[in-house]
Amino acid sequence: MKIVVLDGYTENPGDLSWGALETLGELTVYDRTPAGQAAERIVGADAVYTNKTPITAADMDAAPSVRFIGVLATGYNIVDTDAAKARGIPVCNVPTYGTAAVAQFTFALLLELCHHAAHHAAEVQRGQWRARGDFCFWDYPLVELQDKTMGIIGYGRIGQAVGRIAKAFGMRVLAYDAYVSCEESAELDELLSQSDVISLHCPLTPDTRHIINAGSIAKMKPGVMIVNDSRGPLIDESALREALIDGRVYAAAVDVVSKEPIEINNPLFGLPNCIITPHIAWAPKESRQRLMDVAVDNLRKFIEGRPQNVVNP
Repeated sequence: MKIVVLDGYTENPGDLSWGALETLGELTVYDRTPAGQAAERIVGADAVYTNKTPITAADMDAAPSVRFIGVLATGYNIVDTDAAKARGIPVCNVPTYGTAAVAQFTFALLLELCHHAAHHAAEVQRGQWRARGDFCFWDYPLVELQDKTMGIIGYGRIGQAVGRIAKAFGMRVLAYDAYVSCEESAELDELLSQSDVISLHCPLTPDTRHIINAGSIAKMKPGVMIVNDSRGPLIDESALREALIDGRVYAAAVDVVSKEPIEINNPLFGLPNCIITPHIAWAPKESRQRLMDVAVDNLRKFIEGRPQNVVNP
């Protein structure tokens, strides 16, 4: 079996091993695949893995030997799954590897909004604490989370993990999910109007694209904080920019943006009350190792005739 990984660098920049995958066949790993070169790299391959490199119907036609497509991620919109199904190719993702890491990072972002720890540490190094002459100083408002309400849009595995952490901080949790009903469930308008913090954990679908927009922001409690480490297009970034400037949204923290890597004209650039991190919520080594283990097992199960985590059955 010939196996090709089109863009392996983000999953394994050198601190993991591809050894388990090599036991299943002849392996070629590309760190990155430029746009338009996927087809030529998968010609003759039986199994293909991708993270963010698109695989189109035309790519599949150019490489009719491909029998398996593995996604080194949970999201799989970069693969034409309908075209793959029509050709009898299962597309298998890794649905659960990042739950703990992403939930943890949600609070890394939120706590930075509340305390600006990195900023204050930098100010100490610049001599500002010593210069003030007081036993303490801060130049951002400091925010306590206890007794505040966290609204979680998308209450699957990650959203529920975020909810458990929020409750540990003494927060009230409201959750909106079109498919999940639970004691925290609320209508979207109720969540928007009552939440002090809104955290996004839903998949990107036609219904959720720009779920945060000028209209939904207008329904929010003034001074709300917004966190997004799910999918960039869940937010209308121009609308969020305006709300951050006029103060209706107190602050935002995003690990994902509408186009990645971020472009210099992104509307959220340059705002003092918006933290932008480079899509790293998923990326602790422990999380990436779990991803690797499941990705390899997906191909192993396919070879055994028992495919798992198939997103286009």
